[in-house]
Amino acid sequence: MEIDWPVAVSVVTGFLGAGKTTLLNQLLKDPALANTAVIINEFGEVSIDHLLVEKASDGVIELSDGCLCCTVRGELVDTLADLIERMQTGRIAPLERIVIETTGLADPVPVLQSVMAHPVLMQALRLDGVVCVVDAVNGAATLDAHEEAVRQVAVADRLVLTKTGLAAPGELPGLRERLRRLNPAAPIIDAEDRAPAATLVNCGLYAPETKTADVRRWLGETEHAHHHHIHGDHDHDDHHHHHHDHRIATVSLTYDRPMPFAAVEAFLDLLRATQGEKLLRMKGIIELAEDPERPLVIHGVQKLLHSPVQLPAWPAGARGTRIVLITCDMPDDYAARLFAAFMDEPAPDTPDRAALQDNPLAIAGFRG
Repeated sequence: MEIDWPVAVSVVTGFLGAGKTTLLNQLLKDPALANTAVIINEFGEVSIDHLLVEKASDGVIELSDGCLCCTVRGELVDTLADLIERMQTGRIAPLERIVIETTGLADPVPVLQSVMAHPVLMQALRLDGVVCVVDAVNGAATLDAHEEAVRQVAVADRLVLTKTGLAAPGELPGLRERLRRLNPAAPIIDAEDRAPAATLVNCGLYAPETKTADVRRWLGETEHAHHHHIHGDHDHDDHHHHHHDHRIATVSLTYDRPMPFAAVEAFLDLLRATQGEKLLRMKGIIELAEDPERPLVIHGVQKLLHSPVQLPAWPAGARGTRIVLITCDMPDDYAARLFAAFMDEPAPDTPDRAALQDNPLAIAGFRG
């Protein structure tokens, strides 16, 4: 069996006790996740089922106790590099997917950075997506108490609700609405529906059924998307305990004409240089003035931008530029005003475009 490079990487996150390991055990019994290696980060007594380890001992790697995004971050990179080397030398069968289960205390953003920032890993692996598990019984209280849980929800491509049958009557609709406000692009899936593994993990640009680019699905676009607008829980209501939610916003930017590459580069460089730590995740497809027949695809995490790639042709649907940003503590209209300045569509009180381009921060390398 030949290796299909780059190998897909799925990150499974969720707060302590949400049911990540239970979900993972369920998914790994699905034939769609055959030829999958699983990197498990133990925390305390949380671990994969022993029976599963016995069944798939060559494909399951357990990291030492600790937070995956900090204390064993180097070990994660080493483990991924070792998997790649073992596939290349034929010591293990070719893998179709690697699943990383983070500790419940982890912010998933540094995990994504570990994959996207390493020069070897970024050539051999591709980030397929992030699956976040949310406990329907304790989910609201967890979101109230822990900023990490809010960030886990915000950056996810899929949200999986567990223990829905145990939730108190009337609580589930409120939790669902809260999740939609935090992350309007991610489908919410009930774990009790036993959704096929392919529904959960295939979050990348290419639709698994057709192997063609499905930009609308990847960006999480809906018929009711509001472009040049910021979505988030900014309502000043009585729920003051939702203060973590107010820090998160989803920004959707569109432009219906081809864009010069220099304008794209300057916008992205200045956005990352000035707001990089507040930019949790970014996805986009861009119509370039220099090559309008081949769309440019971008994907970034904080200041890190994965090497942009061009598709051979436009997928079905409208052309133009669509960029989706997940932000934390970024000024409400900062990204939209900056984008408008570089697109020659200045918004009210927008900084002068020439002044922005003269800013030395705007001439940083495109890859960061």
